[in-house]
Formats: sequence, structure tokens, C-alpha cells
Amino acid sequence: MPSYTVTVATGSQWFAGTDDYIYLSLVGSAGCSEKHLLDKPFYNDFERGAVDSYDVTVDEELGEIQLVRIEKRKYWLNDDWYLKYITLKTPHGDYIEFPCYRWITGDVEVVLRDGRAKLARDDQIHILKQHRRKELETRQKQYRWMEWNPGFPLSIDAKCHKDLPRDIQFDSEKGVDFVLNYSKAMENLFINRFMHMFQSSWNDFADFEKIFVKISNTISERVMNHWQEDLMFGYQFLNGCNPVLIRRCTELPEKLPVTMEMVECSLERQLSLEQEVQQGNIFIVDFELLDGIDANKTDPCTLQFLAAPICLLYKNLANKIVPIAIQLNQIPGDENPIFLPSDAKYDWLLAKIWVRSSDFHVHQTITHLLRTHLVSEVFGIAMYRQLPAVHPIFKLLVAHVRFTIAINTKAREQLICECGLFDKANATGGGGHVQMVQRAMKDLTYTSLCFPEAIKARGMESKEDIPYYFYRDDGLLVWEAIRTFTAEVVDIYYESDQVVEEDPELQDFVNDVYVYGMRGRKSSGFPKFVKSREQLSEYLTVVIFTASAQHAAVNFGQLFLGMYPEEHFIEKPVKEAMARFRKNLEAIVSVIAERNKKKQLPYYYLSPDRIPNSVAI
Repeated sequence: MPSYTVTVATGSQWFAGTDDYIYLSLVGSAGCSEKHLLDKPFYNDFERGAVDSYDVTVDEELGEIQLVRIEKRKYWLNDDWYLKYITLKTPHGDYIEFPCYRWITGDVEVVLRDGRAKLARDDQIHILKQHRRKELETRQKQYRWMEWNPGFPLSIDAKCHKDLPRDIQFDSEKGVDFVLNYSKAMENLFINRFMHMFQSSWNDFADFEKIFVKISNTISERVMNHWQEDLMFGYQFLNGCNPVLIRRCTELPEKLPVTMEMVECSLERQLSLEQEVQQGNIFIVDFELLDGIDANKTDPCTLQFLAAPICLLYKNLANKIVPIAIQLNQIPGDENPIFLPSDAKYDWLLAKIWVRSSDFHVHQTITHLLRTHLVSEVFGIAMYRQLPAVHPIFKLLVAHVRFTIAINTKAREQLICECGLFDKANATGGGGHVQMVQRAMKDLTYTSLCFPEAIKARGMESKEDIPYYFYRDDGLLVWEAIRTFTAEVVDIYYESDQVVEEDPELQDFVNDVYVYGMRGRKSSGFPKFVKSREQLSEYLTVVIFTASAQHAAVNFGQLFLGMYPEEHFIEKPVKEAMARFRKNLEAIVSVIAERNKKKQLPYYYLSPDRIPNSVAI
């Protein structure tokens, strides 16, 4: 009688093990096995982190194994189980891997396919076509779109974290991490002790130091010591937490009536202001988005204010960027003067503080929340709805949306909701942050998420003209490494552009992003479909770069880009592509580390060893 060896791997996260009854049956091309209870005498099966093996004997030859059915039945109380994978050794000595990497909850049956990635056209057997269709039908009932606020990208239909499908909830460790990190942030900022500082006027610049007293690293210490200096102010627009706003000024805007007489003492090349503009030495940051946004009124005892400044910057002879003029609101006039470095020390410093305050609001709400978190959630929901687990693009992307929907749901519960942290600590709280996202949607375009194009659109691409823009330099290296990797994966599974065009699941995924995420806005430039391997590779690069590198650059990440601990792919060519990807990333780490050795203020936010795979890792 044929005998199979079944190896079952249980997850290592908290509470991954189970005491429930686990049954297995095999579905082959020549027949199906009986249901077998996986149980060893005097042994605690399926403990957290365990890899257990069982011998399963069947009555007759099953042929090629197509599916593995896992059934979980309650032993005493319902006991969730995280199944990593099953490996099957056939009577002929062959090994077949069946990835799972998901929670099995309640009394249910889960059907697994082997780990080979397959497009819809590759499935010619009815039972496999049926499995594929049922998986998507189930997912589309679980992963529903919802409008959290008018004008926002659609998000997951869940009021709170516990309403999410179990597979995308934080596991216990990550949930604890979220709570601890949230509490740690409050502790670091001394929110409880210094909340009155946010809700009343400050008396001294030394109050800043009290806020950062517990934040200690090379960068924060240098910023603390030099934050009042113009050089540091300009540097932060290039390599700070919001390095995406500064652009080369090709024409002075009429709403900023700055004159040569005003800035002459700041210019170093014996040229007129107009000539400096023509030579590409003038840069601008315009916070027009904040114009007319309602300031926080949640506390009637605390008056809060917002500015919508325009900041003009200059590249000096040392190729450093420094501010030369600041206007705090959009409409010029006697009540809206232009502040200059030649003004009284504290007038100029306060003008820079207003700019930095505005930069904070745009960074938190638009650069970080909208353009990484919410966009990545759109990609994640569309992926779960339209791509079955056997699809190569699902296998490629799943690591990059890990916990994204969960962390965004938590944010809607605790941070950006009514009476959340935004309302307590931000001048845009109480609804202003919602208005900002609604306005910024018109600028959320596909091209703006393509890193090289976004850099060019701001006139910031020249390394010779702007040599200290490390966000650009490192970002381009990482973008190219990701693009090369995605192109290799695409070429493995799509032998021609026609195969891309004729992949219905892929096209449904892309269309879901356009219709629901981008609300069907033609002006967004998001494709409704992809027609070629090159276009698909770029699209996948956008998804991965946004979730990993771009988020790290504006949120100061940790680790893991290029690491895929869950082995959804089993094919050798893809594993080899992953190895080359990691090697390319390691080379980038070395380049960045060598450069940083010579820098008093190192820039490492886009070093791949500090970039997480997703916005939530």
C-alpha cells in the first residue's frame, strides 16, 4: 500500500500552536485518500514552532498529488492554528511543498495547492480551476472596499482591528509591538508631562530640548545642536523626513514678490536674482496645500494656527542649500511680509519655525499617511481580492503588504480618528488633516510614485548641480535594484507581452487599484490595465518601492528589504533571482556605508539593511 510522509510546520509566533484535531486527506489525479488524523501517541502535536512528521498510508495509488485538504476540529475550545507549510514525500521519493502561511480558525477545511506559481491559463484541470475560483470568491467577501472619508482612497471595510480577516490581523507579538511603540512614542515625547506645552504658548526655545531629552542618536543630537542654523534648515529639505517637496525654481511666482534688493546679501555669485534663477541656483518649497485648512478647534481654550508659507532657497558656492526668503501665507501684502536672513535674529528664526511646522503637517498627513500607508493599503486590498495565492504576483507582493491593512485600521482607531492623537497634538487635528488628504488626492498620480520621474518633475535629478541630495542618490539605487528584480520575476512567468495582456487576474488587480483606490480618476494616470512585461515590471516596482523604501525614507525604517522569510515561491529560478536581488542590495549598503564614513551627519534611511519590506514591519 502506498505510503506518504507528511511534514507539518507550525508558526513560531505567539499562540500559533493548537490542541485541536487536525485531519489530512490527499487529492490526486487518480483518486482521493481517506481522511487521516495526524496524531502521535504520547506527543503534543502542533506546538508553536514545531515541525512534525507523520506517515500516511493510502489504499491505492493516487497519481499526481494536486491538493492537500487540512481539516481542523475542536478538541475542547476553539484553538486557532498558524500553519506555515506542509511537505509531502511521495512513495517514489519526490518532495512536494504546499505553502500555507495563514491562520486556520474554527472548525474549517483548508485546501492547499503545491507551491509552484501558476497563472490562470496554466490550470487546465477542473479541480484546480475550481479551487482558484472559490478562493477568490471567498476573499472578495472578506476583503470589501469602504469609504472612510469622502475623497480618500477606499480602505478596508472594518470598523476596528478585530473585524479584519484573521490572516491580516497583527499576530500577538506585532499587536503588542504596536501598543508598546505607541506608548513609547508618548513617553519619548513626554506627552503626559508636557501636553500643556502643546496647548499653551512656549516661553523659551529651551523648551524644545525638553521634548527631545529622551531621543538620543547621532542625527537627533546634531539637529538639536544646529537646528537654528540656515545650513541645517536647508539640509532637512534634502535629507530630512520630508525630502519630497523641494523643487528647482524656474520662475519666481507672482505671489512671492521678492526683489533683488531683499536677497542681494544672500547671493554669492555676483549675479542678479533672475540670473540665479536662470542658472538653476534657486529652489522653492510651497505649502499652498495648507492654505485655508481649518486649524484645530477641538479644545476651545487653546487657539491653534496654521500657516501656508512659501520658502525660497539658494544653492551657495559650497553647493549647500540655504533659505533666503520666507513668506508665511499665500497672498502678498502689508500684513504678510517677506522675512529675510538679514532681519532680526528671532524674526528670522520664528519664520523658519513656521515653515518647519508646516512641513511637519504635510509630512505626517500627505507624504507619510496618504502616499505610503493609504496607497499601500489599496495595493494590498486589491491583491487579496483579485490574485489567488498560487499567482506569482501574489507570491511576490504579499510580503510587501504584510500588516499594512492592520496598522492602517489601528491608525483609524487610535491616531487619525475623532479624539485620536492627531486631535490632541496636531494643529491640523479636528478635521484639518482630512481636508488635506482630500486636497492632495489630485496630486496623487502614478508618475509621482515612480521615483525617477518624481525626482525629475521637481528638477532635482542632477547629481552635479545638487551633490548632497542623498535621498535621491540612494533612492535611485534601491529603485533600480527593485526594478531589476521585478523584471526577472516577470520574465520567468510571462514569456511575452501577450501573456501579460491575457492574464485576467492580473488585469483585475490593476483595475481594482484604479477604480477603488484612485476612485476611477483618469487624471491620476494609474493604468486600468497593463499591456507589456516592461509596464508590469514598473508597476510592481512602484508597489514594492512605495511600501518599503519610500516609507523608510519618510518614517525612518528598520530592516528586511530583500528578505522573504515566508517561502511562497519554491521554483529555483525565482530563488536565484531573490539571491541576486539580495546581492545587489548588499552592494548598495556598502556604497552608502562608505559615503557615510565621511559625513558628520550620515544619511542611512534608504540603506537596504534599514528598509522594512512593508509600511508596518
